[in-house]
Amino acid sequence: MMRFVGLDISQKTTAVCVIDGSGARIWRGQCLSTPDQIDVVIRQHADENARIGIETGPMTTWLVHELRARELDVVCLDARHARAALKMQLNKTDANDAEGLAQIMRTGWFRAVHVKSFETHRARALLGARAQLVGMTTRLSNHIRGVLKTFGLLPGAMRGLPFDRRVEALLEGRPDVAPVIQPMLGAWRQLRIQIAAFDKAVRDIVKASPTCKLLMSVPGIGALTGLAYVSTVEDPDRFRQSRAVGAHCGLTPRQYQSGQMDRSGKISRCGDALIRTLLYEAASVILTRLRRACDLKDWAEAIAKRAGRGKARVALARKLAVILHSIWRSGEPYRWADGAATA
Repeated sequence: MMRFVGLDISQKTTAVCVIDGSGARIWRGQCLSTPDQIDVVIRQHADENARIGIETGPMTTWLVHELRARELDVVCLDARHARAALKMQLNKTDANDAEGLAQIMRTGWFRAVHVKSFETHRARALLGARAQLVGMTTRLSNHIRGVLKTFGLLPGAMRGLPFDRRVEALLEGRPDVAPVIQPMLGAWRQLRIQIAAFDKAVRDIVKASPTCKLLMSVPGIGALTGLAYVSTVEDPDRFRQSRAVGAHCGLTPRQYQSGQMDRSGKISRCGDALIRTLLYEAASVILTRLRRACDLKDWAEAIAKRAGRGKARVALARKLAVILHSIWRSGEPYRWADGAATA
């Protein structure tokens, strides 16, 4: 009889529950949260053909890849879906959660989550680290501006001279303010140096990726957006329809329907926030900076006239997500409209 295993993972120990096809408990216990220990327990109390369920979490990627390398049938479950089923339990314990996950595996009331490769996670970590540093430089420069304004010193817009050189010029002859601003300015410079290093690493990855180069043929799509999109989708065959990628990126409206009530709300904002932000920025570039005639720009401007530029940017970001997926699957670059010329 087929057996099902539920794993409730914590940093030190993992609760394990094994049930049979009828839902009867066979064994329940704990082991260390290491692939070797989990493998031993599963082979001892179930068998190598058992179906294993594990929730999404910080350690999920590592454990899933390690257990699959040991030829175990591991399925990753969406933690939100699992929580909806597990919250019906009167007592929440690790052991009960593990048994609940095993029952979910047995009934099949779950949606499997795609577990990305370590290579993709390294690209995501690089993009995430860069985004963190960019945010830190923005907050730091805003703080420097705020302090300078208190003393009547205005660095102005970042045009012409770089920001740090403008600030240094303002600090000349101001020994009262310089000891406060100069250390922050030094930290700002170091952050900018590290961001430049991350940018170079991103360009190196993109140069070695034919897929990223293909996606960059789309207007508004640069190295950052291309790499972020590839690392978000990873496998285009995950989506049967290209338009599903828009929903995956959280760029489709929420819908609530009950009886006679049927309304659409704002975009769901589910999924990865970084790719959603970058696609929105790409849409803004197309609407504000693109000088070449483009069907995408004409389509978005028509929406802007009816509903405003904000909704037009969101709609264009969603359309870009769909177009990028279609181009990825077809392997053909973006084709500009015939007769397009630079204005």
